[in-house]
Formats: sequence, structure tokens, C-alpha cells
Amino acid sequence: MPSDDPLSRERAHLADSRAALRSMREDVQSLDIRDVTANWVNAEVLTRQIDERIKALADLSHTPLFFGRLDYLHAPGAEQAEGAEGERFYIGRRHVHDAGGDPMVIDWRAPVSQPFYRASKKTPMDIALRRRFGYTGGDLTAYEDEHLSDPAETAATSKLLQQEIERPRVGPMRDIVATIQPEQDEIVRSGLGGSVCVQGGPGTGKTAVGLHRVAYLLYAHRDRLARTGTLVIGPNASFLHYIEQVLPALGELEVKQATVADLVAHVEVRGTDEAATAVVKGDARMAEVLRRAVRAHVTLPTEQVVVVRGSRRWRVPEYELTAIVQELLDRDIRYGAAREALPQRIAHAVLVQMERAGEAPDDRVQDAVARNPAVKAAVKAIWPPVDPAKLVFRLLSDADFLALHAEGVLSGEEQETIRWAKPVRSVKSVKWAAADAVLIDEATDLVQRTHSLGHVVLDEAQDLSPMQYRAVGRRCTTGSATVLGDLAQGTTPWATRSWEEALAHLGKSEAVVEELTAGFRVPTDVITYASRLLPHIAPGLAPVASVRENPGFFEVRRTGADADAVAEVVGACEELLSREGSVGLIAADGRVPVLSAALAKAGLSHLAPGEETTASARLTLVPASLAKGLEYDYVVLDEPQAVVAGEPDERTGLRRLYVTLTRAVSGLIVTHADALPAQLGD
Repeated sequence: MPSDDPLSRERAHLADSRAALRSMREDVQSLDIRDVTANWVNAEVLTRQIDERIKALADLSHTPLFFGRLDYLHAPGAEQAEGAEGERFYIGRRHVHDAGGDPMVIDWRAPVSQPFYRASKKTPMDIALRRRFGYTGGDLTAYEDEHLSDPAETAATSKLLQQEIERPRVGPMRDIVATIQPEQDEIVRSGLGGSVCVQGGPGTGKTAVGLHRVAYLLYAHRDRLARTGTLVIGPNASFLHYIEQVLPALGELEVKQATVADLVAHVEVRGTDEAATAVVKGDARMAEVLRRAVRAHVTLPTEQVVVVRGSRRWRVPEYELTAIVQELLDRDIRYGAAREALPQRIAHAVLVQMERAGEAPDDRVQDAVARNPAVKAAVKAIWPPVDPAKLVFRLLSDADFLALHAEGVLSGEEQETIRWAKPVRSVKSVKWAAADAVLIDEATDLVQRTHSLGHVVLDEAQDLSPMQYRAVGRRCTTGSATVLGDLAQGTTPWATRSWEEALAHLGKSEAVVEELTAGFRVPTDVITYASRLLPHIAPGLAPVASVRENPGFFEVRRTGADADAVAEVVGACEELLSREGSVGLIAADGRVPVLSAALAKAGLSHLAPGEETTASARLTLVPASLAKGLEYDYVVLDEPQAVVAGEPDERTGLRRLYVTLTRAVSGLIVTHADALPAQLGD
């Protein structure tokens, strides 16, 4: 018999919902497809779909099945007639129904769930009661009510919401579905047709918003995106590993993840460029240089084409061939597509002559003429095939070829900057740099169109070069994009100066730019300290305003020199490991080996970025160059001045420092033997 205790009743509903989810999964597992598949191909496809459905219906024991409840004043969509009884909905990560098909948990993405995130005392959205649930492990242990329609009840900050935001983090990034705020929800639920750019400082939840937007779009437009595909692009493999569990926790298993380097992996990258070289190679003007170089392979015809068929000879004169070639050039279609069209155009000219002579050729004759050796020889001479890697090889190794196609686009000094100083024998012996791979991708697209996806999420976008933006934009020319980043965290020499400029390179100038300024992750004292750098690294940006009631733990400690300094850093790690949660030791890349040895000597095992923290392995040693996008409950930041000095210029170094200062969720200790950067003040 159900207890009158509200908490007991909610626990009973949780138990019933979990049982219903198990039944849903068992129903799918028991499906017999032997009599409904026409052949083995259909059987394979259906079996795969069933397996995916079974995975999506998994009950994750430590992930709450529902996290909220809405009691409507009236039935949604019904007339608000006097005495009409509202409905009650439990809001969770996925839909669950009972044996009769009635919902027990409503998917957070459903329209009826929206008031859980948007309703307020000022705009109650017909909600009488909003209830939040608190969990310990997988057990429901608390609840908290807001009576939105009761004028006597004052608005108050949700304690459970604060606890969920501040809950210690061990393991990969988790979803924020229980804590999405109204301004985040607006972005998450914006339509598929438009692109969105989210500027957000540290801890504003922009990455989570982007991932939840993917989940929402897949819910609202599943059939369309199942055909066209979705992709999440992150800055590095460590970052992708960190976020990879968010979408599966929301029931979405099919979203692919990649880095920009993965997208343009036409060649193996084994070399590196000087910063100045990479900046020029990454400049959008290189697209025009490549376009000219590709089109330069076309040679206007100098003689007629003679096609022999049986006893007849059919001549396409030089002037007619020139007109055909010029028309294809004027259309400015892909080089490869034009090359494929050319033999058909020549064949068509021959068929016109045949028809004038009284013959009645059909499509088969045209195809045969297009394959005629004379036509094939003419096409090879006029419009030869282009190998993108060989083209880029020639541009970077042949001064005259580069000068010809870069004239008026790149200065002589810029040409010299990107040209290889030492001769390279062949394409196979080149030690390609990352920027070279992007150039090859651009050339590849000039030859053959890149496949476009339905939606692309681009995270940490501020670090991309214009040419990298173009590479991403090619993957969503017919789809939309969600661009996520923070201009203040741009740490590459070619970092984005404005979102308007970046979106133009991406091909999404019409995208709406939204700014998130409410900080949910970084404690007040920490973000206030880090924001001292903003006037020096991004003067136009508003500082993040932390909404955390807990100011967090924050200390700046002057250490001794050399061995004493390292010992004090290790001691700070030991101190933070005595608390609950994950700990990150962040240091300039050059100091990582020394600190790694010191941790090992002290008996402190540590992980590398991307390795998953567990209850028994909570310390991660993070090079400053890999800290972006990661977060830890507690952070020890070693030698801020060394972080700044490790970059090519001061502004980039200060931006890198800003990133490293804002990785902590609950507390930060800054240790330094050298003087702190002057921009941090006293």
C-alpha cells in the first residue's frame, strides 16, 4: 500500500518507472524478425536497428531516470475552463511508458517539458507546481517544490539545483539536462533551419548547450537527420573523450565525433610549421591561390577533334571546343564535375552533326562517342586530372608556380614564408604540417564537392584559422551549424578576432550570435580573479557573472625556489586529494616532466588528459596546451608566468593563462616562485 509520505511515493514511482523501462527493453529483445524480412540485407539492417534500440533503452543505474515533475493547472492545450484538472508529468532523460502506453516519464525535449526550464513566478506557463528531485548515486533522496501559481510564495534559489551544479565530478563530462537554464534552453530548442553561434565565458555551459542542442534536434527532426547525419567537432582527442558520454546518457548513440584534423586527414601529418608560416597558410586568401592553381590546369584547345565511327568521320572544330570549355569555366562548377561533363558536351556536338546528316542517335550513341579514344585524348589534354596533394606540393615547392597564382593575393614576403626552404623530392617524402592538410582539403573540394551533413556542432571554435572554418563549413553547406566558443580563450596565433568574421568564413553569415554570461561552473572568487585578464585579452567581452552561492576555495601561494617549489606543488595536490572530487594539476608544457617525476616520487599516481578519472584515480596532470574544455573539482595551477612564457606572444600567453585559471569547479590553488604576470595585479 503506498505511503502517504511524498518522498516514499516518488520513490515508488521511480521503481515503477524503472520496471516499465525494463519491460520496454525486454519487449524489443523478444522481437522475432524471421517472418518480416525479405532477405538477409533487410535482416541485417533491422537487426542493427533493434540492437541500437536495446542500447538506447538501457537503464543507467547511477543516472536518475527522472529529475523533475510538473503539475499543470490545466490539461496542456485544453481550454482553461473553471474546475479543469491539470496533468502531472515526470521529466527525465528519455520517454518511458507503462504496459498500456501511458507515459510514466516524459522526454525532456518534448514540448510539454519546456516549462520545467522556462516557467517562473512572473511567467508560470500554467504550472501549479515544479518539483526537483535530489539523488545520491541512483537513489532518490530529496525533493524541492516551487508553487509557481501561489503569489504568497516568494521566489527562491533552488538548493537542489545549486547542489547538482556543484556536485563533485569524477569521470567524463556529464549532461546538464537537470540544470538547463532559460537562456540555455532557448538556444537548445532553436530550430534546425538556422545556425547559432554561442559566445560563452568559462563555466557558462556552452559545450553542454551544444551537445544538448544536438540531442534536441535529433528528437525533433530524427528522420531528416538520420538521412543527412550529425557531427560534433572538438579541438583534440582528449576533449572528445571527455564529452563522449553526454549524448549516450541522453539516449543518442549515433552522433559522430571528430577533430578538424580528422576531417582533413587526406595525408599523414608528420611535420610542424613556424607560427608565421601557419598563419599565412591558414589565411582565407589561400583559397583564391588554390582556385587559380586548379583552374590553371585547363588549356584551351588548339586543334579539332575527329571522331571516327564506322566509315564516317565527325569533326568538332577548335572554335566550338573552345566555346564548350569556356562555358564550363564560366559556370565555375567543381573542376572534377566539369571534367566529367566535357566528354559528354563534345559527344553532344557530334550527335547534333549526326542528326543533321539524317541519323537518329540515342543516349547509348552519345555515351559511346564520349568514350571514343579521340574524345578521351582531347579531354586529357584540355582538362587533365588534378591530384590535390600534388597541387599543394607544387605550390609550396615551386617558387614560380606559387608566384604565378599568388600574384596580387599574397605579398612576396608571404610567399617566401610558406614556401619550403629545402627541396622535397616527392609527395610521398613530404612531412606535411597540419595547415598543409587543410590546404589539400580545400583543393580536394575544388575538384570534387565535399559531402554535407544535416547539422554540425563546432566547439572551441575560436582557435580555428579561416581555412579551417572553410573546411568545417564544407561539411554543412546544405545543413546548419552550432558554433561554440569564447574569444577570450583563443590561444592560437590565428585565433578568431570576431564571430562575424568567423561565421563568414564558415559560410554561415546569417547565424544568430548568442552570448552566455551567467557562470554555473566556476566559483565566484576564481572567475573574479581570472577576469582581471579580460581587459588585456578581449576588451570587448563582458566578464562572466557567477551564479554560484558558494564562493569556492581560492588561494594564491608563493613558494620557495626549485626543489622546494616542486615539493609545495605536490603538497597542494595531496591537500586537495583529501577532499571529495577530481583534482587537476595544470602546468606549462615544459614543466610537466619535472612535476610528473615529483608526483611519482611522492607516490601519487596520476592520469593524462583524456584518461577517465575514477574514485581511486582522481589526479590528472594537465599540460596547459591541453587544458581547454576540461574541468576538475579542484585545480592546482603551477607557475602562471611559465604558462604565459610558453606561448609565442604575450597576448596568446595571457589567454592560455585565462583558460588554465578557469578549469576549477570548487577550488583553485595558484602556486608560484616567479613573479605573477603584472596583468593579474596584486
